[in-house]
Amino acid sequence: MEQPQRGIRAAHADSTITVYQAYAPEIGLPAVREGRFPAAWKRDRMTWVKPSFLWMMYRCGWGAKEGQETVLAVEISRDGFEWALRHACLSSYVRGVHPDRAAWQRQLKRAPARVQWDPERDLHLRPLPYRSLQLGLSGEAARRYADEWTVAIRDVTPLAHEIHALVNGGDLESAARLLPRERPYPVGDRLLAHLLG
Repeated sequence: MEQPQRGIRAAHADSTITVYQAYAPEIGLPAVREGRFPAAWKRDRMTWVKPSFLWMMYRCGWGAKEGQETVLAVEISRDGFEWALRHACLSSYVRGVHPDRAAWQRQLKRAPARVQWDPERDLHLRPLPYRSLQLGLSGEAARRYADEWTVAIRDVTPLAHEIHALVNGGDLESAARLLPRERPYPVGDRLLAHLLG
C-alpha cells in the first residue's frame, strides 16, 4: 500500500495514542513504576516523542545507547496529542508554509511544540522513502505531557531486545510480527495543514 510522504502512523485507541521515548534507568524505571514521570524528569526542557517504534529503535540503538537504555511506551490522551499538533511549529523554515524566515522564527519562539518529519525506518533501521512525525514538547506542552496527558507508561525494553535479536538472527518475519501495530492516525487535514511543509 502506498504510504503518504508525511503521515502519522501510530498505535492508537479511541482516546489514546502511544508514543515512545528512551531514558537512562534512573528516569525510565521510576516512570514505569509510578505510571508518571518522576520529579527528576525536567519539565522545563524540550522533550521529543515518537509515535514510530522503529524510529525510536533507530534513535536509541535498540535500547543500547548510553542514557537511552530504558525504552518507554507512553500512552497519552489523543486530546493532548492533538492540542500539541494545533500549537506546533515546523522545526525548520519551509517556503510556502511560512510567509518568510523571520515570521517562522517568531512562531518557533512562541510555539510550545515543534514538528520534524524524519524518514521512517525498516527493521534494519534503514531509511524508508516516506517520513514519520517527531514531536518536540517544551514549556506548557512538556508540563501537560508529563502531568496531564500521560495515561500509562510501559517498559518495552525487553520487546526492543527481542525484536533486535530476531533481526540479527535473520528472522525478519518473526520480528515483524512482534512490532506494535501502527496504523494511520485519523487526523484531519486542517490539523496538519500548517505542519506538512
